[in-house]
Amino acid sequence: MESDRKTIKIALTGVMMGLVLVTTMMIRIHVPFTQGYVHLGDAMIFLSVLVLGRNYGTLAAGIGSALSDLLSGYAYYAPWTFVVKALMAFVVGAALEYMEKKGKFSVGRRTPLELLAMLFGGIEMTVGYYIAASLMQGNWVTPLYSVPGNIGQFIVGMILATALAKVLYRTPARKYFEIK
Repeated sequence: MESDRKTIKIALTGVMMGLVLVTTMMIRIHVPFTQGYVHLGDAMIFLSVLVLGRNYGTLAAGIGSALSDLLSGYAYYAPWTFVVKALMAFVVGAALEYMEKKGKFSVGRRTPLELLAMLFGGIEMTVGYYIAASLMQGNWVTPLYSVPGNIGQFIVGMILATALAKVLYRTPARKYFEIK
């Protein structure tokens, strides 16, 4: 039975990688003055952590996001994206695991705590991309233009992931969610 669960987890990781990739590439809004863009991929990153947990969610987020950069002509950003997005998912997963271990999850408090964990991950992503862009561009001012877009991106991602998770929690797919 444990091997069946592991097989399902690996398959779901591949599916979530694909969803991160597609949602990142599907709708892109380029940010003036920067070399980046905003997208809907963060919603799938957040959802991947809820479905897969910290470790597999981190893998899906990092690989799916980096593949998007590689396939979209942003190969120079792919290593940074892998680290920033994987760490984003890791932060969300670690925060959720901590809250779950402390017994903070209950039916009425689940969503606010998930949003708080996603907020931590979104802040990490915003700071991580700011540092990456600053190092790549050789200045600390121009990358400030990407901060509002990154904040908006992760907030939209939080809303979409929360809505999708609420719907999926009410289906038989709930049994596959790592964060229960």
